[in-house]
Amino acid sequence: MLENFRLKVFRAVAEHLSFRKAGEQLYLTQPAVTLQIKALEEELGTKLFERNASGVSLSDAGRVLLAYADRLRDLAEQAENELAAMKGQAAGSLVLGASTTIAQYVLPAHLAAFSRRFPGVQLQVFGENTERISEGVAAGRFGLGLIEGPAMRKDLLVEDWFEDEIFIAVPAAHEWAGLGSIAAERLKDAPLVMRERGSGSRHVVEQTLQKAGLRLGTLRIAMELDSTEAILSCVEAGLGVGFVSKWAIGRRVEAHALTTLRLDGHRMMRKFSFVLPRGPEPQPMAVTLKRFLQAANPR
Repeated sequence: MLENFRLKVFRAVAEHLSFRKAGEQLYLTQPAVTLQIKALEEELGTKLFERNASGVSLSDAGRVLLAYADRLRDLAEQAENELAAMKGQAAGSLVLGASTTIAQYVLPAHLAAFSRRFPGVQLQVFGENTERISEGVAAGRFGLGLIEGPAMRKDLLVEDWFEDEIFIAVPAAHEWAGLGSIAAERLKDAPLVMRERGSGSRHVVEQTLQKAGLRLGTLRIAMELDSTEAILSCVEAGLGVGFVSKWAIGRRVEAHALTTLRLDGHRMMRKFSFVLPRGPEPQPMAVTLKRFLQAANPR
């Protein structure tokens, strides 16, 4: 990377407002991060962060520097990309944010293929829920986002990738196993294992249940979890009925641990989508990866 290393460390601390988390992101110890920030502050002759009992915050000088540091990072990436293009290669870096299901079950094989095709591209991938991915793209943390629910923001460009279906998941020995579908009314008395609020799949499930005539306030939500794997494990353990993507449940169905159902007369469909910020041209690597994934056609 052409980007100045101290500025890279500074941006990481400014993003997380934590020396520890910045170190984890950059694979540095916390003392090493502190040393880099101290050296940068001495070089510039000004404090970049305010440190107090409640944590770390940017100083006025830090906020000014952050805006320029972001621009310098973008310029460094453009320079790398243009130099690579002169050699007929794609190169550079991209920070990708992907919703949980996409990050865990859809992306790995495609990213492996992408890395083989473009070995000069350095990828960082962060998996969070749809709401946080959307926030990260809007804030510039991610050059490209992949989400599994509506972005709910006007400052983002959303482009469909492909459709996914969410199924009701129950243990293979459950009384509903083998039915294929159930009436929505039967969910009223069942303990439900759901994703946390802000999750794209949670949003789709709630919308579908409302269309089926169920009032969300009457549902028995036994547990809320922040990952699909946790939901699958809880359902398999008999803690309740879950809602999961077909991408996530395949192996457990093949192993006869879980089985799937649909709601009578309703299908819980959603779109996996690309998310980009409105305004400036997207990062070249974001466009390269987006086109690669579109061509991969994982339906």
